[in-house]
Formats: sequence, C-alpha cells, structure tokens
Amino acid sequence: MGRTVYVNGRYQPYADATVHAEDRGFQFGDGVYEVIEVRDGALIDPTRHVERLARSLGEIRMPMPMSSAAFGHVLRETVRRNRVHDGTIYLQVTRGAGPRDFLFPAVPYRQTVVCIARPSSRAASDARAAKGIAVKTVADPRWDRCDIKTVMLLPASLAKEDAKAEGAREAWFVDVEGFVTEGASSNAWIVDTSGRLRTRPVDAAILRGVTRTTLIDVIRKFGLDIVEQPFTVAEAKAAREAFVTAATNIVTPVIAIDGVRIGDGMPGELSKRLRAAFHGVAERK
Repeated sequence: MGRTVYVNGRYQPYADATVHAEDRGFQFGDGVYEVIEVRDGALIDPTRHVERLARSLGEIRMPMPMSSAAFGHVLRETVRRNRVHDGTIYLQVTRGAGPRDFLFPAVPYRQTVVCIARPSSRAASDARAAKGIAVKTVADPRWDRCDIKTVMLLPASLAKEDAKAEGAREAWFVDVEGFVTEGASSNAWIVDTSGRLRTRPVDAAILRGVTRTTLIDVIRKFGLDIVEQPFTVAEAKAAREAFVTAATNIVTPVIAIDGVRIGDGMPGELSKRLRAAFHGVAERK
C-alpha cells in the first residue's frame, strides 16, 4: 500500500500531496507544527499536543482551523490509512496561500493543514538509547519566541549539521550567559552532582515539550527530586547523567558533550529508568 497524506480535507497519494507555491508557510515560515509519537498504532499524548498546537496558533494570531476532536480524527485516520504501528505523525498548519505580502491578509485565507504519518523502528530507537548519544553545544542564534512551535527551523537544521560533522547526534543551544536552553529538536536534562534532576524552566527561550511535561509527571509519581533551573555547559559536563526528551526519542541518554564523557560514559541508571516508565504514564489514544 502506498503512503497517504492528508492535505486540506483530502487524503491523497504521497506523490500528489502538494500545497500552493504562495503558501505563507513556504514563503514566510508563517505556520506551526506538532510531531506526535505513534506506538502500537496509538497516539501518545495527543491531547497535550493539540493543546500546544492551539497555543502556538494563538501566539501568531491564527485560529484553529478545526476543532480538537476533528484534529484527533484526522490524526488517527492518517495513522490508520498508512498502517503505522510505530513511528511519528507530523501535523502542520499555516495561514494559507495568497499574494505575497508581509502583512496578514485583511480577509483571512483558507488555512493549510497537512498531516503525514511515518513508520520508524522501535528497535533502532531502543538500541540508540541503550548506547547513548553525543551532543555538541552551539551558540543560540534563534529569535525570542522559541516557546512557539513554528516551522522556522533553519537554525535547528544548521545546528544539527554542525553536530553531525563532529560525530554527535544532537546539538544543545547555549544562551549569551552560558546556560543551555534546549536541544535543536529536544529538551535538555541533567542529573546534577547532588543527584537532582534539572531542566530549564519554561520560558520564551524554550519549547514546552510535551514529552518533557509528561516526564515531569513520571518523576513526580516516583517522588524524585526535580528542579526546573537553568544549568551551564560546565555543569552539564560535570553531571552524573544527561539526557534529552522529545516525541521522536522519548528519553535518550547523553553520554558525551563536546567530546567530554558524562559520568562513566555509559547511559545512566536514572535515565534508563525514566525511559522504561514513560509509556506507563503517557496518554495513549
């Protein structure tokens, strides 16, 4: 069976799924998106993802193009039509297509909605987490509203290319004060020298990761010590453990930062415990 993509109310073959050349998402990055994990054919944390989508749209003065229930139907139908058992689903909303103008249209365009489901290997993800990944730090060049999940991802792409060139899988952005903000496509965590879990508090410098939020539920369920507090690169390199969270990698241990080994250079026990417990707490629909 060929792949099927949802575009503006229609489920189309992948090769035919297109948007207009003057779509504002293409020309201005005027759109937002979500990536949701699919596990055993079910959506993971869909309610929180759709709520974050609505928030992002509101922050760029754009309405929801359909109800939350309708989005849920589109997401599940796209997964079903593509027979995705394990993988991800990508949902994007833009302001729509019309004559190029920096100003928003006086009469709103029909918004563009795209939904794509892709399979991925759970075994490969688990193997990567069992081994751990390396991270490269880079200066954070992004705008001051990283809390909005927009499609403007060039800085993240450049950072990941820099990381790849040095044998790392992820990049961690660092602000002008030397504090880690977040990963290019993940939230950043450490277990500090006193054993506390630490991650940057939610502010305009980071995206409120859905996996991050659910992991905090897991941490509180276990009664573990968590502090939402910025940490420096030096603190990260001296940490007992480090890891990243995202819908695409759940909880993945970090074993090296800028070539410096973290702890004993192996995935930490707490990181592994949190990964194993995550789906027992996350919403599944």
